[in-house]
Amino acid sequence: MALRLLLALPLANAQLLFGNVSTLQELAQATQPEDAQATEGFTHPQLCDSSVNQTAGYISINPITKYFFWLFEAKTNPADAPLLMWLSGGPGCSSQLALFAENGPCKVSKDGQSTYTNPHSWHNAANVIWVDQPAGVGFSTGIGTHNEKGVADNMFVFLQKFFQEFPQYQKTKFFVFGESYAGHYVPAITHRIWSGNKASEGLHIPLAGLAIGNGLTDPLEQYKWYPEMAHFGGQKEGGHAPANVVSKGDYYIMKGLVPICELGIVACNRGVDPDPTSGGVVNATACFAAYDACNFMAIMPYELTGKNPYDMRIPCSHGKLCYDFDMIGTYLNKPEVQQQLGVSKKWGSCNYVVDLSFVTAGDWLVRYQGLLPELLKDGIDVLIYAGDVDYICNWLGNKAWTTKLDWEHSADFQKAEDKEWQVSGKTVGKLRSSNHLNFMQVFEAGHMVPMDQPEVALKMVADFVNGKLGKSATEELVV
Repeated sequence: MALRLLLALPLANAQLLFGNVSTLQELAQATQPEDAQATEGFTHPQLCDSSVNQTAGYISINPITKYFFWLFEAKTNPADAPLLMWLSGGPGCSSQLALFAENGPCKVSKDGQSTYTNPHSWHNAANVIWVDQPAGVGFSTGIGTHNEKGVADNMFVFLQKFFQEFPQYQKTKFFVFGESYAGHYVPAITHRIWSGNKASEGLHIPLAGLAIGNGLTDPLEQYKWYPEMAHFGGQKEGGHAPANVVSKGDYYIMKGLVPICELGIVACNRGVDPDPTSGGVVNATACFAAYDACNFMAIMPYELTGKNPYDMRIPCSHGKLCYDFDMIGTYLNKPEVQQQLGVSKKWGSCNYVVDLSFVTAGDWLVRYQGLLPELLKDGIDVLIYAGDVDYICNWLGNKAWTTKLDWEHSADFQKAEDKEWQVSGKTVGKLRSSNHLNFMQVFEAGHMVPMDQPEVALKMVADFVNGKLGKSATEELVV
């Protein structure tokens, strides 16, 4: 049976689904959320953290597509604090899932009826906006986006209108953060912003940096590391995942299948490398064949173990998504909550129609790391971070592509030291930095770093947006 991987992570990250193509299509049909007639405009909710100003609402991208966002001002000095935009992965998962499960001002009670404070919310360090995208995801409306050119162009329209409506944020630094499949989104979007700024296209967007957490960015390099992670857990390289999750025999089988996967990814990217957003035509047939071969190699042996692909230390304990976030849907679909948010659409964590459209269009295995060198050369700060007990977008693959990235300071980055990084006097990770590029290995965190290591994630974000991340590896948390 062909194996299908669906990165639709509940928390703005990735989530896995296994099955054949027809099963994936049936799931998409069965879970397609109702659309809604959204009205462009804004509300000012008093949810989660009523001590700060909030804005929620819709911005039109085109006549049928409107993006929903929810903005929380920074806890201190919002006028001077940077603006951070969070994007969940999937493709097709709502950023509001991350707001409540990972890095937002509150979390939802088990019964879905109330919330409680998250002391490590990222709005301790910045003004933060969670945006539901692409079209049709979460509370956003529309349909049709199926590749990163569409993602980037739509977001450029959104940001142009956002900065026009909220001009105070043109005076501060702007950062784009994302997780999992946002390893595709973030390079495409930030490169579109950068090129628009260079061409004096519309309002100048004060782009200062980007960050990708446990992302899928360079599939050609990352897929090579699944066998090592599955059997050795990254322990030889200093990781903290358990070894022998996949047996030695299955490890050798996986290793034997890697070359087939690599050939498929090369064929998929022929004609669109190094800039897949510049108009090259993706060979969807080649990409789809590679998707089958690569995920058969990487996922089937792991799935049979019953372990959680987002945290190798624990079992997959709640259906195919492994985590129980049903309470978030219960809360966001309460009439009184929707009234405050100015929405009237049934919220779902992930839109599988959107996911299927990206997979069938061949976007999954397209490489996006090639969009970063121009940004780095122009002084844009880049942070790639990864929890070291995640399997599905593991730290071994992420570190490998950053060290092999072809850019003007690649030799400096390769020679840079992996320095211990501390919070509250405890070593919680390792950081490598050089010439605006940073790679962070976060100890004992899975796919969703802000959920598993909230204090560590907040310090990392605070240091990064304040320009301190590569300069003071042992500084205590002050936000």
